[in-house]
Amino acid sequence: MATSDRHASTLALAHALSAAERGLAVIPLSRNKLPALRSPHHDDPEPGPCHGECGRMGHGVYDATTDPVRIRALFAATPWATGYGIACGLPSHHLIGIDLDTKSGTDSTGTLRELALRHLFTIPDTVVVLTPSGGRHLWLSGPPDVVVPNSASRLAPGIDIRGAGGYLVGPGSRTEHGVYSTAPGTAHLAPAPCPRALLRLLTPPPRPRSPGAGAAPQGEGLVHFVLGARVGQRNTRLFWAACRAYENGIGDSLAPDLTAAAVQTGLTEREAQSTIASAARLTAGRP
Repeated sequence: MATSDRHASTLALAHALSAAERGLAVIPLSRNKLPALRSPHHDDPEPGPCHGECGRMGHGVYDATTDPVRIRALFAATPWATGYGIACGLPSHHLIGIDLDTKSGTDSTGTLRELALRHLFTIPDTVVVLTPSGGRHLWLSGPPDVVVPNSASRLAPGIDIRGAGGYLVGPGSRTEHGVYSTAPGTAHLAPAPCPRALLRLLTPPPRPRSPGAGAAPQGEGLVHFVLGARVGQRNTRLFWAACRAYENGIGDSLAPDLTAAAVQTGLTEREAQSTIASAARLTAGRP
């Protein structure tokens, strides 16, 4: 490995450890901004849903942690990593990323201002990360009982959202296109609470629920979140909804409703129950 690459990897680890000290769960990234570790199930003849329960590394954002020992182990396994990702939606910040893109030719910053005026909210002072392409990532903190999904240009053209199951490239990361950096005057800030009006725009609209009429009121949003899954999102959405349910002490009571919602989106009952069981095991040791 070249000296420059080794130096970039050392810097990435240092930045990742610093982020973890602030309560942000991290994973190592390659220069292409993708998780540095390949899935351990890549060559399995019939890979099933696994989000790290096998105990091996390589589950993408599900490897994210604030444990410095675990972080060092992840980077030791990926000496080619030159950056790090910060998982969104996890305690303690329940991070939401507002990705203001410039590559599309749209004035995404101006569009966000227009949305703020139209919906009567103000973007608070918060962490702002500058991307090599000239874009910006705004870091906001969400409430623990609200699941914000990832989306691309759903809020407005040129504005992508990083929520549950997603991650943001951390400042200090070196990629193929350059280095991510914190905007002047924002590095010392904590992610500011997401304005309620903006939060309503970021969450899936309510849908009529056919499954599980007995769902606990605080779990209705999680059921709606699962019902809104498209192909390719179903397991991820179900897993994160189940994790949030178990973290809030309603996992066992909400499991039948989550299973029914997942089946309605196209998963089999067995697949849904397996994913929910994985969430239960993963959250069992959390406070």
